[in-house]
Amino acid sequence: MLNLRRDRAERRGTPVDRGAGRSRLATRDLLSEAVAGIVQRPARSVLTSLGTVLGVGAFIAVLGLTGTAAAQIDTRFNRLTATEVTVEDTGGRDADRVPLAFPRSADARMARVNGVEAAGVYWKIRLAPGQSVRSSQVGNANGAVSQTPVVAASPGVLAAAGPHYVQGRGYNAFHESHGDSVAVIGSATAARLGILTLRTQPAIFIGDTAFTVVGIIDDVERKPDLLLSIMIPRASAERIWGPPQDERAKMLVSTDLGAAAQVAEEAALALRPDHPEYLRSIPPADPKALRNAVGNDLGQLFLLLAVVCLFIGAVGIANTTLVAVMERIGEIGLRRALGARSRHITLQFLAESAALGLVGGVTGTSLGTAVVVGVSLQKEWTPVVDPLTLAAAPALGLATGLLAGLYPAWRAARIPPVDALRR
Repeated sequence: MLNLRRDRAERRGTPVDRGAGRSRLATRDLLSEAVAGIVQRPARSVLTSLGTVLGVGAFIAVLGLTGTAAAQIDTRFNRLTATEVTVEDTGGRDADRVPLAFPRSADARMARVNGVEAAGVYWKIRLAPGQSVRSSQVGNANGAVSQTPVVAASPGVLAAAGPHYVQGRGYNAFHESHGDSVAVIGSATAARLGILTLRTQPAIFIGDTAFTVVGIIDDVERKPDLLLSIMIPRASAERIWGPPQDERAKMLVSTDLGAAAQVAEEAALALRPDHPEYLRSIPPADPKALRNAVGNDLGQLFLLLAVVCLFIGAVGIANTTLVAVMERIGEIGLRRALGARSRHITLQFLAESAALGLVGGVTGTSLGTAVVVGVSLQKEWTPVVDPLTLAAAPALGLATGLLAGLYPAWRAARIPPVDALRR
């Protein structure tokens, strides 16, 4: 084609730069050849770009779902964790002399602090060796559960934890003030003890002491380890087992939204104005730090998957392009005979592989965005996708195609024209 153009120019008397004529390859011709190479083999082209589609789609989906999940973490953190304060009993310098720094009126004192919804003191009870939790006073009928934690918890703990009762209800200030032997247990513990209903007022035995089960819970908003524990009133625990022994007491405080930091500053002084150093408040963690930590963990895990998919896609494009070079050796020889240079052949196959990568990138971007939107709709979330990511994803597919086509294009350019025409 280049020689024909040169002959026509010479017949018209137009000066011709022979070197320039032989090396010219219009961009429009290059793009049309690339599109023709893809369209002529549609099935192969689709399968070739599939790896890039998966890789880019995974890239968009990972970043989009990570950002969306991080936003939801912020929301849930503000609703629950950001409204939770823990007060620890350290005892200060008098820790050995003062085993329990929380006063008996700790629940009421903390409830009077502005912004506090509920608060309660709790600690784990140490049972004597050989003692266990049973649903029968004699023997191990119905299965003793010696590993079940027993927690002394004031009524405020039940209110602050936000439990969901499947049967019965929690104990209250009346049970606490009278030292009643009552208990609230989790549904899993109730099943292990063979307690199916509270209509018969079942009792459990902690050691040799009977406690009437007044409530069974199956979920809590805060402090989920309570689901695996047996909770009894603080006053009853102190009467039978005394103050905390293995670990010091803590207080669980639920606050209004936005009040947690202020409550944490005031808690020690409100509870022990005479010795505020006996107590230490732990405010909620920074939600931004939590979001970044979760986002980084998820991002690193799934981006590795996206890189693997892109690598597979690049290998697929390279393999298919190399096969196409071997199949089109005759065509390459004919183009070289008509004046095409080595770089023209290189550009032609690079353009085809880049076009496959670009198509895969655009398709993968669309699929990845659809996945993010679909998951968000199902979970009733707000989808979060960075516009810069959407803009960069097709370019990532294009770069993958270019890199994959480098070796096949180099092989095609090094085929001698005479050998190519002989095949």
